[in-house]
Amino acid sequence: MTAVPAPATPAAVGAVGGRAHAPVGRQVTSLPAAVWQPLLTGHERRADSLTAGHRARRATGQRHAIDDFLYDYYGTRPSVLRRWHPGVGVRLEAGPEGPAPHHSWRWYATDPDGTVRLDVDAFLADRSDSVRFIHRLLTAITSRPAFTGCFGLHEWAMVYRQREHRHPLPLRLGQQGTDAVVEAHQIRCTHFDAYRFFTPDAVERNHLRPTRASQVDLDQPGCLHASMDCHKWATKLGPAVPGELALDCFELAGDIRLLDMQASPYDFSSYGQPPVAIETPEGKAEYVARQREFARRAGQLRARLIEVCSTLLDRAS
Repeated sequence: MTAVPAPATPAAVGAVGGRAHAPVGRQVTSLPAAVWQPLLTGHERRADSLTAGHRARRATGQRHAIDDFLYDYYGTRPSVLRRWHPGVGVRLEAGPEGPAPHHSWRWYATDPDGTVRLDVDAFLADRSDSVRFIHRLLTAITSRPAFTGCFGLHEWAMVYRQREHRHPLPLRLGQQGTDAVVEAHQIRCTHFDAYRFFTPDAVERNHLRPTRASQVDLDQPGCLHASMDCHKWATKLGPAVPGELALDCFELAGDIRLLDMQASPYDFSSYGQPPVAIETPEGKAEYVARQREFARRAGQLRARLIEVCSTLLDRAS
């Protein structure tokens, strides 16, 4: 689509991190084609850049022990990530070429004047339970202090006393050395989706017993996986989430995944990645510093996702 040459000012569109974006809020906002078309094309370029490595590897059948997690575990599809949504409460005015392409997409409605908008009623008819759960979970996480004393030992617990491992990479300290690190620390994993992959011998070593039912009670903002999950919740909220917020969540998940693997027991030197040796005081300090920065970034994104949920639920009521 050809962008109509007109400025997209921060007052009209909003700005986060220097990027223009469609606003999320309780008031309905209409964007002329001259504003939303550059947002759409800019989103597509950014999404293509973020997924370029994965798409190139997929074309040749290559695997990547760090990046593939974002696509395999979260079920991320580059084509879906590339699709720009204005978000709930934003209407896209028709341009010279007619209505916005969203008019043929699921959960969108087109008004008689050609303006396209998210059909909140239709969306909630399919996703209301998910919206309420996500709102409850993210609000609960936000209400808690960040715990930063886990040191990424969940990954070590996933290979503890185990001869076969998920990744075809050597253990940096070998099996015996890896087991010794686990045994020298108290494991305090709060996230069920990490805990459920612990080896049988590691399960009893965890200070807590997370379950799916206790996720709302236990997830906390310092957890790397809870922060990565901002991408999962943005994906589940689908077209209600503005495109730049969806990509911000995906980008954060990728940055966190790197630390998750650098601090793991695996040797990633073949990927050119230095370890964060959490078995040492220096490694622990580096891990905690980066963990706190990720918690800060995730907190900002989580607040925006909560606003999306609140807006949907307010309009439903």
